[in-house]
Amino acid sequence: MSVRLDIDKDTGVAVVTLDRPARLNALDLETVRELQDAWRELRFDDSVRAVVLTGAGQRAFCTGLDRDAVVPQPGSPYMQDDPLLTVGPKANDLWKPVVAAVEGMACGGAFYLLGECEFVVAGADAVFFDPHTTYGMVSAYESVLLAQRMPYGEVARMMLMGTAERISARRAFDVGLVSELTDTGGASAAAVACAAVVAGYPPAGVQGTVRALWSAKEVARAMGFAQAPHLISLGNLPTERQAELFAGRSAAEPRVR
Repeated sequence: MSVRLDIDKDTGVAVVTLDRPARLNALDLETVRELQDAWRELRFDDSVRAVVLTGAGQRAFCTGLDRDAVVPQPGSPYMQDDPLLTVGPKANDLWKPVVAAVEGMACGGAFYLLGECEFVVAGADAVFFDPHTTYGMVSAYESVLLAQRMPYGEVARMMLMGTAERISARRAFDVGLVSELTDTGGASAAAVACAAVVAGYPPAGVQGTVRALWSAKEVARAMGFAQAPHLISLGNLPTERQAELFAGRSAAEPRVR
């Protein structure tokens, strides 16, 4: 199993952990299925009233889609299969609050998950970046989701700078992507503490608030997502060229700001 689900019946908090630390918690197709199963299981468990999402180890929260994952695509530019579109809690109709706890790297496809969490707690060594443009890909869905959580210029800079630059936990806190900073290694405990407070409130009011908050973003997200497949089809380099760029990536340390 590459996803752990731990439930504390006393506090009403469930912790969902991406458990592939050797792969920097990258998402292969099995992990996607296990995440979907976890969200759907939590929908029916009334003892769970709040959720924490985190990654195993200190090196990464999640580094997006595993590059070894094979995702067959239809032979039409009008149809694309993106397994990460159904990886988050909202995509699986879970309206219990989800708090993300980030240690280490969060990049690329990790934003499908962070974009569907209510708020983010991060350890001091957390960094955020998006590698798409570096490797000849359009950052579409990720950009739409983060444009609803950060100022436009900050999102644009992160997406366009690719692997050359990373946003520090402090900068992410300053621009609103992260709501709380902790010492390194402390994000999960702080997120669980927040979730326990929320889990102590009447669940109908909490879940209605989550749904109301999401509805405020839903129209813009839907319109952005509707454009994404065409932009990806037009802008992505062929898969083989992407792989060449990835294999020839620079060993230089990225700037952290």
